[in-house]
Amino acid sequence: MAGKKHGRAGGTPPARPDILREDTTVTPSYGTRIQPPEGVSVIGEAVRRTPSESAEVIIEVTSTAPTAAQAMRDNHAKTMQVIQAISPLGVQQADVQPVSLKLQNLYAPVIPALPAYGGLASLGQGAALQPEVQFGSYFASNTLRINVREPGRAGEIADMAARAGAMVAGGLRFRPADEAGARRAALEAAGKDARLKAEALAAAAGKKLGDPIAITEDLVATNGTYLALRSIAPFGFGAGAPEVIGELEYYARVSANFRLA
Repeated sequence: MAGKKHGRAGGTPPARPDILREDTTVTPSYGTRIQPPEGVSVIGEAVRRTPSESAEVIIEVTSTAPTAAQAMRDNHAKTMQVIQAISPLGVQQADVQPVSLKLQNLYAPVIPALPAYGGLASLGQGAALQPEVQFGSYFASNTLRINVREPGRAGEIADMAARAGAMVAGGLRFRPADEAGARRAALEAAGKDARLKAEALAAAAGKKLGDPIAITEDLVATNGTYLALRSIAPFGFGAGAPEVIGELEYYARVSANFRLA
């Protein structure tokens, strides 16, 4: 005989009186609707071109010696030798700017030779395996920034510095006479372009343009190749100054959101 079922039909247990049940509607987080931005959003763009009028070369002069004083003296003498070598190429004393000067001691920890089998008992002494420090030579490094007044001679200066004993650190950097002004002009032009686009869209919708709500900007400096590669990698150049002599381009991109009146 089948056992007697308790509770409601279908074997459903009775509701517990100590639990308060309410009908609720739960909205999953992934179903949350994102409110679209208020007003009109536009992107303004502008490109400003300027010739490169100066260049920058970073060099490093290194030397080693048995003592710290000797390493510093040798490094100073070697640095002066490099500066004298590049002076005939138009580099003046004011064009050489120190970046950093470092002095390091080169040492090697030495572990004494292990004793023979008959002397293994001495391994229990902690001092037997303590490393001894043998101080070696000193290493001095002097990093300098060379301002090149004639960009066309930047390669000659780099080659001459290398032949005189320096190491060229990184690539050559070319800059306009007023880099801050070039960047500001590009941003201002991109901002005006964004507002003109927003006014045109507002007029097409029968509205008037109100105050800006948010504005963001991006600026990319290139060596003239931006327009050719823009469709492939619009932000693949980085924000630094280009490393090729010639005309410099400053591309500014402004994203703006305006209210509609």
